[in-house]
Amino acid sequence: MARIFCIANQKGGVGKTTTTVNLAAGLAQIGKRVLVVDLDPQGNATMGSGVDKRALELSIYDVLLENTSIAEARQAGTKAGYDVLGANRDLAGAEVELVALERRDKRLKGALRAVDADYDFVLIDCPPSLSLLTLNGLCSAHGVVVPMQCEYFALEGLSDLVNTIKQVHANLNPDLEIIGLLRVMFDPRITLQQQVSEQLKAHFGDKVFNTVIPRNVRLAEAPSYGLPGVVFDPASKGAVAFVEFAKEMSTRLGASAAAVA
Repeated sequence: MARIFCIANQKGGVGKTTTTVNLAAGLAQIGKRVLVVDLDPQGNATMGSGVDKRALELSIYDVLLENTSIAEARQAGTKAGYDVLGANRDLAGAEVELVALERRDKRLKGALRAVDADYDFVLIDCPPSLSLLTLNGLCSAHGVVVPMQCEYFALEGLSDLVNTIKQVHANLNPDLEIIGLLRVMFDPRITLQQQVSEQLKAHFGDKVFNTVIPRNVRLAEAPSYGLPGVVFDPASKGAVAFVEFAKEMSTRLGASAAAVA
């Protein structure tokens, strides 16, 4: 059974897409079968995985409107090492069209059921807002991975996201939980970042992943080449950190599954 995770944060510019594509590439490197679902109309996860969003014949838009299946719409065997269910600006229109439809918040969940056996992990890149698109992601997922910078305003946004997840858990998806907080774009030379990091660990305990993703130029350059940093420059500090994160996440989930059993 595929483990489905949203990469979400209601604050923009915190590295959600970078986390999604590099975690996917890291998981693929350690032998996992991965699908990336791009739920953002900007299509950055699509382009950052080496798929041209302008050339998509079928996309997540068609899947949400139930005009096609994920099996038909996905881009299989990309050079990034994982499959992609791409997005483009058509997806912005889905927001309006979904409002009048039945099961408007559960459409992605239903579509993912059909490919459940094909993957070990499904990673959903959510837009930076609580919209019907994000809600479809949260209703589909087993958990949320929250990438965040260790800055004051990031803490403010985190409390809003935690409240949103609690509401979705209570009303729409009882399986939903926060899997963990990932500290990204981290610079240990900045005292404030160290202080916020310590606050996070004090408040959230083992929900904070041990792996820290450093601020890294190669991760920032990689999307312009249509590749995750893990594939673009495997030896870079950022790429090595994301592969470590993939291993940590895989191990943590294996341990939690064993505990439930």
